[in-house]
Amino acid sequence: MHIQSFDCGDPDLNDFLADDAKDYYAQLMGVTYLVECKEKELAAYYCLFTDKIVFDFSDKGDYKRKWWQVFNKKNKIHFKKRRKSYPAVKIGRLAVASNFERNGIGRFILDAVKFMLVESRNIGCRFLTVDAYKNALGFYQKNGFDFLSTEDENEDTRLMYFDLKNVVRSY
Repeated sequence: MHIQSFDCGDPDLNDFLADDAKDYYAQLMGVTYLVECKEKELAAYYCLFTDKIVFDFSDKGDYKRKWWQVFNKKNKIHFKKRRKSYPAVKIGRLAVASNFERNGIGRFILDAVKFMLVESRNIGCRFLTVDAYKNALGFYQKNGFDFLSTEDENEDTRLMYFDLKNVVRSY
């Protein structure tokens, strides 16, 4: 398997795997997982970081306060369990090699990560987050992710989240 030959069509994602993934791991910043096909060819990769969804209580604006109330209600967080922040895992990078696109590998990766976080119970984690590139917004929406806010609508990436309580447990 040749990491240097990985090509998903996005230079930033290609470069992360070739140049940065090892450093992220060495610095305890993120863990990159490789997905290979039967022929030992690198089909995809993804990188996970710790994260959290935070409400800044120092911001006195009514918009922020109302947004946090809506967020808590939408995600059915009981008022006694509401916090200033909620634990999350961020998908720091997710890329599928161009010659493996449209085969369901990205969806498989998301499902595997969701399952791993819910079923392993090695850490407390309520949400899965991603800073999604504009061209990937539809992909994440189809996989159950919602936008965290509207403040980043005109940015290159949008913060999205998935509530892991929506994963159906097998028991």
